[in-house]
Amino acid sequence: MSSSPQQDRPTLADLERGQPFADRHVGPRPDELAQMLETLGVADLDALAARALPDAIRDPEPVGASLPAPAGEEEMLAELGELAARNTVTVPMIGLGYHGTRTPPVIRRNVLENPAWYTAYTPYQPEISQGRLEALLAFQTMVSDLTGLPVAGASLLDEATAAAEAMTLLRRAGRSRSPRFVVDADTLPQTLDVLRTRAEPLGIELEIADLSGDTLPEGEFFGLLLSYPGASGRITDPAGLIEAAHDRGALVAVAADLLALTVLTPPGELGADAAVGSTQRFGVPLGFGGPHAAYLAVGQKQARQLPGRLVGVSRDADGHYALRLALQTREQHIRREKATSNICTAQVLLAVMAACYAVYHGPDGLRSIAQRTHRMSAVLAAGLRSGGVEIAHEHFFDTVLARVPGRASAVVDAAHDAGIALRKVSADEVGVSTSELTTVAHLQAVWSAFGVGEPAVDELDAATADALPEPLRRTSEYLTHPTFHEFRSETALMRWLRRLADADLALDRTMIPLGSCTMKLNAAAEMEAVTWPQFCDLHPFAPEADTAGTREMITQLETWLADLTGYAAVSLQPNAGSQGEFAGLLAIAAYHRSRGQTERDVCLIPASAHGTNAASAIMAGMRVVVVGTDAQGNVDLDDLRAKVAEHGDRLSALMITYPSTHGVYEAQVREVCGAVHEAGGQVYVDGANLNALVGVARPGAFGGDVSHLNLHKTFCIPHGGGGPGVGPVAVAEHLAPFLPGAGEVGPVSAARYGSPGVLPISWAYVRMMGLDGMRRATLTAVAAANYVARRLEGHYPVLYSGVDGSVAHECILDLRTITKDTGVTVDDVAKRLIDHGIHAPTMSFPVAGTLMVEPTESEDLPEIERFVQAMISIKGEIDRVAAGEWPADDNPLRNAPHTAACLADDKWDHPYPRELAAYPTGGTPGVHDRKVWPPVRRIDGAHGDRNLVCSCPPPDAFA
Repeated sequence: MSSSPQQDRPTLADLERGQPFADRHVGPRPDELAQMLETLGVADLDALAARALPDAIRDPEPVGASLPAPAGEEEMLAELGELAARNTVTVPMIGLGYHGTRTPPVIRRNVLENPAWYTAYTPYQPEISQGRLEALLAFQTMVSDLTGLPVAGASLLDEATAAAEAMTLLRRAGRSRSPRFVVDADTLPQTLDVLRTRAEPLGIELEIADLSGDTLPEGEFFGLLLSYPGASGRITDPAGLIEAAHDRGALVAVAADLLALTVLTPPGELGADAAVGSTQRFGVPLGFGGPHAAYLAVGQKQARQLPGRLVGVSRDADGHYALRLALQTREQHIRREKATSNICTAQVLLAVMAACYAVYHGPDGLRSIAQRTHRMSAVLAAGLRSGGVEIAHEHFFDTVLARVPGRASAVVDAAHDAGIALRKVSADEVGVSTSELTTVAHLQAVWSAFGVGEPAVDELDAATADALPEPLRRTSEYLTHPTFHEFRSETALMRWLRRLADADLALDRTMIPLGSCTMKLNAAAEMEAVTWPQFCDLHPFAPEADTAGTREMITQLETWLADLTGYAAVSLQPNAGSQGEFAGLLAIAAYHRSRGQTERDVCLIPASAHGTNAASAIMAGMRVVVVGTDAQGNVDLDDLRAKVAEHGDRLSALMITYPSTHGVYEAQVREVCGAVHEAGGQVYVDGANLNALVGVARPGAFGGDVSHLNLHKTFCIPHGGGGPGVGPVAVAEHLAPFLPGAGEVGPVSAARYGSPGVLPISWAYVRMMGLDGMRRATLTAVAAANYVARRLEGHYPVLYSGVDGSVAHECILDLRTITKDTGVTVDDVAKRLIDHGIHAPTMSFPVAGTLMVEPTESEDLPEIERFVQAMISIKGEIDRVAAGEWPADDNPLRNAPHTAACLADDKWDHPYPRELAAYPTGGTPGVHDRKVWPPVRRIDGAHGDRNLVCSCPPPDAFA
């Protein structure tokens, strides 16, 4: 009997519910997934899970109990809107390194809200990263010019982290053997806190000294950190202290406000060896504390000591100007047990915004903003003085410290009632900071809060001198390069940004199948709230009553993440995966100390681990001992047991990535964890590969004591060209008291919640996917990786697999035999993929001579097949080289990528046709209309390292 129309018709509830968001996030359509699973020989995702995942990691308990049922996009945005409405945005005049700023709409629309910028990856493939590299070179030039130091990096995580990196850089670069590092007491309090956290495990003796009398402490020290201006707003000439420190054999870093340096003599001209600070006030929203791009600039002698990333000028195969990351292979200074820094993620998207802000305003515009900001502060101080209020400092840039004995709370409360946030310094002092957002009406409201009558502003302005020290007024030029003069109209800037985006290859144009990096969809609905004023305009030191909505969102996200990972508590403070690793290891070290086991300092790390693991262990004061891996890429249990026995009571921790860095679910992971626990050690499960676990297994349930999570991988915060990243740390109950900032362990980031400005993205992802959606995403990612492995195994050997032949969410293609037999390298394959319009997988990590492929769950089958067909086509070309049809040094692979210019050249003397160079798969559908033309040919990295140029060269330099 046939069913009636009423029985076939969906219910009103079904129609109102609409299409689940997971259907939008997961790429393969049901028929495509069925085809993939048929290729793998399994009936459905549950059958795939039963085959690929070891029983040992399955969690018998229900997971995701705290997660609500998945919401649709509109429902999610409505809930997020309710949370946003619980925040109160005031005029930010608190200061302390965070300032109100305007993001020019042309930058907000064309960079921050543009997937061509926010979905890009770190520029490890420079030929298709020239746009973001040019923007970062502008950032470096801006910082170098303003600080007066010749070399600046391409951003660090925040000002406090940059100061800590400067501290360790000065220790490496200097000759002094003293462990002492002297810090000006007038330094930002959050910077002092992070310096304390970083110094203690490294044996650095931090001395906080009052330097207001221009006198250094007695004795030897290796480095000095000064603040210019100070946290209190005070400006003094640091030249004398710098000279005195140099006379003692110490090196000097200066924490400087970049906007103030448009009107103040730069640190480099005052003799400083390094300068650090934030570029937040260059158009980057407050975001409740982050993400913001910090800077670190150094003298030429320290250039090769820089942590993080450095963009350098080089040349391509035709001798043309080209950019690349300099002085590094994959991550600069990530050298396992010899590491000096664990910095991996930068703040590229925010650095690009800051650079664009400087390009948009130019030197005259920045100087005008600085002068206006300063005049507001000077007139504010004059008005307070006219009303009998004492001003603590004669010289300042934007921060006035007012003395009001016993009245500080009343003043701050009165200002808050008027919608303005001031800083209560003590019961007797109030700090007021001006910015480009400050208006005369704000000054009048502040005067009123102090109980001062309303002065006649124009008369007061005319009668008030600047509060800048005359001898420190800047006389040198800055931002003289044409880049900071040519794109001043919105039309010109918009076109410049479009040109740069067209020189890049981001996720909006193609899949980016990077193993270990999880380049997945960052949905527009997830991104939407990032620019809502109720979230992005919150000052990190705003009163708690003003931030209730954001803090509730953070609490919910922490609870959900703890539930999904099987841990008891989560801290969202670490603002990068590397900082999450560091925080987790600090928690382990503090736990052992609390039990009187201070001798436990050995950290076991498998040979296959991420490079940041060893670097983080060194920074946490541990000794790294490497554990071997077996022929299948798993932790060698015999070697592990031998190392555990050898180090006995000194064993602190084991760091293990799961699934392994080799892309395999290790069946014996519980035995590995058990061996460490039996010896009294703790187990750190690196969460870089959590995209293969969410909804199917929990590291906190199968043996982990602590993990960091990469929200910029598994939980959809975009990579942004190399940042922002968020790396929260999750711990078992016994480690919860040792989370960063909880008391026993200090903070690892400047802001309490690290980078809360982007946390609405991950909140939205979890809220819309729900547990079932995330489980589906996990298993679809596993299906996609196994499909790629199965489709390509006849062309490229898959290096590692589990006991049943399955991989996890990524697979390693082994090209070592191919290279030995033909001379074709992983670099050749990676560059040839550019001619196919596809970003290369991860090269030579974790095994040299291999490609690690991670397709993720958000790529549909046609896109996965496009990659597969490209790799098969490339193998065909390799075979032609092997057969002697093309010379090993002159073939489409070795000469890739091919630019339009090289193909249009009258001279073409290669043994293959131009059409094959440009269109490797000929008439394959979708090839011609998706053609990517790289702006440069293969770049000579060695030339760039030998001839280090890391700021914008003159336009005719490469004519």
